[in-house]
Amino acid sequence: MKNFEGKVALVTGGSSGLGAATALQFAREGARVVIAARRDEQSESVLRQITALGSEALFVRTDVSRAVDVEAMVQATLARFGRLDCAVNNAGVSGPVRKPVADVEEAQWDALMNVNLKGVWLCMKHEIPAMLAQGAGAIVNVASIYGMKPSDLGHATYSASKFGVVGLTKSSAIDYGQMGLRINAVAPGFTRSEMVNPDLPAAAERYKAIATKHSAMNRLGHPEEIASAITWLCSDAARFVNGAVLAVDGGTTSRLY
Repeated sequence: MKNFEGKVALVTGGSSGLGAATALQFAREGARVVIAARRDEQSESVLRQITALGSEALFVRTDVSRAVDVEAMVQATLARFGRLDCAVNNAGVSGPVRKPVADVEEAQWDALMNVNLKGVWLCMKHEIPAMLAQGAGAIVNVASIYGMKPSDLGHATYSASKFGVVGLTKSSAIDYGQMGLRINAVAPGFTRSEMVNPDLPAAAERYKAIATKHSAMNRLGHPEEIASAITWLCSDAARFVNGAVLAVDGGTTSRLY
């Protein structure tokens, strides 16, 4: 039997990158999958891939910074599949890049926090009651290595949002651990994605330097590697893991050089 046979998994930001990789990994392991994202074409492409794997899938167009969208996302999941077993709150934005904190505009701060931190809270606010109703569930929030250590110059806003995700995860795990729910987080290092793409013109050397600095393994991560950690945290193999933040970073958070 596959790890998630008969279960339903919801992935926000599931239209690309590690969100898409996670959705596909859930499908390979037998789950019915809900993709929540803002982009229709990319999401439909992932849906087709899931269907090709023999699993059922649903796309719900969602802006996680909007409470009405998030509530509708969970309700659509329950209407289609009748339950919610696993939720991966992955949707996020990079916000202002290489910009010292005093130079960040208030609107930039609000836009980033509305997605990266408020969005995670809104998702849990509506996912948790659905899981409590069935007596069990697993949530994984996607943080970052910048939620575990200081960021590089000019990324303080992003780092603050991810430190917030870590605190929200750990505290929520205490709130609901005795009610059958497990809430954990992953903290990815630099991982290939739309935002981290060494194949773009003139980007190869920059990302080579980043890999040298941020990975003891001297390479970027792959979305599938993060997805494997996420699905493990959602699985019964991790049934005594709660309130953990799992760094999937090639060793950067523990390196001494």
